[in-house]
Amino acid sequence: MKLKPVLRRLLYGLAGLAIAFLLVLLFRPAPVPVTVAVAHRGPMAVTVSEEGKTRVRSRYRVSTPIAGRLFRIDLTAGDVVQQGQMLAQLDPLPLDSQVQSAQARLRELQAQLAGVDTQRTKPAALQQAEARIQGAQAVQRQAEARIAQAEAALEQAQRDRQRADDLYQRGAIARQDLESADLLEATRARELEALQREAEAASTEVAAAQDTLMILQAEQQDPDYLVDVYSAQIASLEAELANLADTADRTRITAPTTGHILRVFEESAGYVEAGTILLELGDPQQLELVIDVLSTDAVRVPVGAPVWVDRWGGPDRLTATVRLIEPSAFTQVSALGVEEQRVNIIADFDQAVPLGDGYRVDAQIVVWESESVLQVPVSALLRCDRPSSEPNTPGWCVFVVDNNRAQQRAVTIGQRSTEVEIQSGLDEGEIVILHPTEQIESGRRVSS
Repeated sequence: MKLKPVLRRLLYGLAGLAIAFLLVLLFRPAPVPVTVAVAHRGPMAVTVSEEGKTRVRSRYRVSTPIAGRLFRIDLTAGDVVQQGQMLAQLDPLPLDSQVQSAQARLRELQAQLAGVDTQRTKPAALQQAEARIQGAQAVQRQAEARIAQAEAALEQAQRDRQRADDLYQRGAIARQDLESADLLEATRARELEALQREAEAASTEVAAAQDTLMILQAEQQDPDYLVDVYSAQIASLEAELANLADTADRTRITAPTTGHILRVFEESAGYVEAGTILLELGDPQQLELVIDVLSTDAVRVPVGAPVWVDRWGGPDRLTATVRLIEPSAFTQVSALGVEEQRVNIIADFDQAVPLGDGYRVDAQIVVWESESVLQVPVSALLRCDRPSSEPNTPGWCVFVVDNNRAQQRAVTIGQRSTEVEIQSGLDEGEIVILHPTEQIESGRRVSS
């Protein structure tokens, strides 16, 4: 009977211990769920990734050497042409008419030279020459007036362009408005040049008419003087005919090299000015890769660096080699409206590629690589205080999972990309926590 109180107290004590243990289990902090990765050795590369596009290495733009009416171009993009093959034809009829007119004038002068002994100047010829001078002078005055108007228009365009440039520098207008002002100024300048040429032609006509009048007046005094005069005029017409013949030859536009038609800019018939670009030639088998990168990235890229080309439309990765880093950068506005200084990097493909001119690709320029590096994902890094005993070590740490608990570890890092090189502080095979949050601290239980 004396054992019953003792047994009862023992049972009560065990029940209390069980309740206390359950309370500890119930209220202790739960493990923090985490994502982990294993520190491993393997190949690693640091790249500069940008979009690039293919470009024909040597391209030729064919333009019109003279102004005239262009016949329709039957060639299309992709056609193969041989060097010397006719690509386009300008209407030669106006030139043919000028040649026929000059030839007729030449025959006339030759006949006059042959009959100089019997030729006598009539008063009507003098009146006609004077009327010709007056008409030419009227044309000259009209041309000079148009030049004055064109000069005023050019000055106004220059002032407009200067104002547009100032507004663009202050960010008040778009670049397109500035380019429109530049184009208008250039157009006004070309119009002025054309009018000046017309004025020069009118001046030449006045001089020629005055020469004719002087010739006629001299003929009245000494018909033998006409021998020298006609000889000079015949020489002048012969030179003019030679120039017209050379110009007529240029109405037939031929291919400067053998290649493919890349683009046709002027397909339809119509009047074109001298220098109008008609089409573009090149060899699509001779491609290069153009990658524009930030200037801060360009300084890291050496000539000869390998380039990996992905997302070009095929299943395999293409490779290329950097041949040239252009020495001059250019300004480009990003999608966020930020002005960036960018540099073109030119690379040559290491193999024949099934691409054409202007194709878009994703390019990765390799600036550093190693075959065996201890590495972890860069998302495992976090900033931490530098140990006082190691003032020269970088202030980077990782959380290592040890016996289901997080332990902070200082590490020394090297190269970085999507992975980071671990130079010291970790061993191969250790487990690190990715994207550590504020809940993670040394000694905290975690679960993966």
